[in-house]
Amino acid sequence: MATKKPTFEQSLARLDEIVRALEKGDRPLEEALSLFEEGTGLIRSCGKLLDEAEQKVVKLRRGPDGAPEETPFEEASE
Repeated sequence: MATKKPTFEQSLARLDEIVRALEKGDRPLEEALSLFEEGTGLIRSCGKLLDEAEQKVVKLRRGPDGAPEETPFEEASE
C-alpha cells in the first residue's frame, strides 16, 4: 500500500517538532544529524508546495464591462 504524502500543515508541524528537539540540544549527534536532514527535506517540500500555491493564486478584478475577471497574481507596487 502506498504511503500518503503529508500535507503542507503536517510537514510544517513536523518541522516545528524537529526544531524544538534540536533546540533542546540533548539528542545524540547521529540522531540530531538525522533530524536535521529530515528538516531540510521538509523545508524543500514546503517551499515547493508554496511555490505551486502561489502560481495558482489569481486576483479578481473588474473588467471593462464591470464583470469580474481573473488575472494572474502580481506583486502590488501600490
